[in-house]
Amino acid sequence: MGTVLGIESSVGGRRWSQKLKNDNESERLIYAIVQRYGLTEIVARLLIARKVPIDDVERFLNPKVREEMPDPLSLVDMNVAVDRLVKAIKEHEVIGIFADYDVDGATSSALLKNYLDALQIQNELYIPDRIKDGYGPNKKGLENLKNKGASLILTLDCGVLAFDVLDEFYGEGGEIIVVDHHMAEPKLPKAVAVINPNRLDDDSNLGNLAAVGVVFLLLVALTRALREIEWFTAKEEPELLQWLDLVAIGTVCDVVELRGLNRAFVAQGLKVMTFQKNIGVKALRRAAGVDKKPDAYQLGFTIGPRINAAGRVGKAELGARLLSCDDEIYAMEVSGLLENQNNKRQQIERMVLDQALSLVKQDDSADDVIVVAADNWHPGVIGIVAARLREKFNKPTCVVSIQNDVGKGSGRSVSGWDLGSAVIGAVQSGLLIGGGGHKMAAGFSVERDRVTELKQYLNEHFIRSTEGVDNALNLPIDGLITASAANGELLKQLEKLEPFGAGNPEPRFVIPSLKVKYASVVGDQHIRCRFEENSSSQVNGICFRSVGTKIGEVLLNKNGTPLHVAGKIRRNTWQGRTSVQLVIDDIALV
Repeated sequence: MGTVLGIESSVGGRRWSQKLKNDNESERLIYAIVQRYGLTEIVARLLIARKVPIDDVERFLNPKVREEMPDPLSLVDMNVAVDRLVKAIKEHEVIGIFADYDVDGATSSALLKNYLDALQIQNELYIPDRIKDGYGPNKKGLENLKNKGASLILTLDCGVLAFDVLDEFYGEGGEIIVVDHHMAEPKLPKAVAVINPNRLDDDSNLGNLAAVGVVFLLLVALTRALREIEWFTAKEEPELLQWLDLVAIGTVCDVVELRGLNRAFVAQGLKVMTFQKNIGVKALRRAAGVDKKPDAYQLGFTIGPRINAAGRVGKAELGARLLSCDDEIYAMEVSGLLENQNNKRQQIERMVLDQALSLVKQDDSADDVIVVAADNWHPGVIGIVAARLREKFNKPTCVVSIQNDVGKGSGRSVSGWDLGSAVIGAVQSGLLIGGGGHKMAAGFSVERDRVTELKQYLNEHFIRSTEGVDNALNLPIDGLITASAANGELLKQLEKLEPFGAGNPEPRFVIPSLKVKYASVVGDQHIRCRFEENSSSQVNGICFRSVGTKIGEVLLNKNGTPLHVAGKIRRNTWQGRTSVQLVIDDIALV
């Protein structure tokens, strides 16, 4: 792909790459979409740039769960799991729920709990503590559920690699159903059933689902089975669609690709959220001061972090409890506690991020994969810090917190490189104590004296698996617009492509030759600007976390000097007034 405005190295050190080729084939497809669907040229261009086939445009723009819904029984072991759950429900067994401590785990457990509560089936919840228990099923948690009467336990968003713990529990007569989505090995843990679209023997083609999406499919299959035995003759059948807001939150926050079924889950889930029936979600939004129409950005950057705060720096089960509660007073108390914990998490995150950045700057190598490690970083924030570094350097990043000579690591990847597979390969080679994940994120444990070896392994794996791919620091650009075109009408057009996320990135435009008329620091890290294109056209902008960066320095000191500005066009609502603003990703000198 060519460059936009010839920018090979911006102020942020990036190459502005043109997302869509300017060739006859692209123009032909754009014209065909405009004619067939009556869309504007800019929407057609964005669809082609996202590689949406012309025959799939209607489904992409108006995703529906019923149209995208596969047969849940296409997942290996789904029928076995459903049969065992039907037996448990008929005999009124206590069902245990053991879930991961992140947002995907919290929403998965809340979804299952809400369903079982609706059936009036007793269930018990256990969410492990990130620091005390670590990731995945552990003997203490399983025994806790068993002691509360659970004769069947479902592990959600974890378990597919928990061989020792689950094998031992199985040997002692415990019954487990694993519901996971992380990359699996050829070996599977001993369990009644292992439902995971990323099992090596699963050909359902549903590997992009988050765990909460897999749980939803399980409940669809379970509802059908209960319907077949006429379970709902004297009981009300739960309406599964009412819980799609939970599916949407977990799907967005686990950064899985928003295409096909995932896209339908999120689009419909956002509609469900507008009715504010989930007391916990409603309380979270109120505590965060959010009153605008929900969108995917809000799920990922407002609601998600507050749910995650429970598992990162607080009491891990609070997120799941909040999302499945029916008590408004309890919801208000917990949402306020999570708000405080999220503020605490942000403070810890800033400290660790600053230290991690200093380590990256000390390393003069041109590694394709960044690996940084230090003693006693808070394990609850290393995943976020890895994401921040990945965002800043556009490289896969792993951050490792070492305690007692053992490091807990968390990594985030870039599109085109499967980090989960690399981590599993490192486990199989004996380099890591344990680990797993999916394409975009992974977690692992490593001995202190093997961190350098891990760094070398990941970089070699990256080079082998991305041979021939341009790994430059690209910033993909959807097109050029004028300042006057950054208006409400453009926003209406862009909203046709929502929800945005992995696999359907929010459009990014360049507005050329803008002059900074005003710039100031807001908060402690952000810069607010006003740009002028000419005497009659202005646009407001904000550059997040830019204080102390090269971009921030230029914005604060370039009054009147022309700049090319790259960013996203968003609606900004403040104190009842709505305006359009440019969220700045990068700038380049004219």
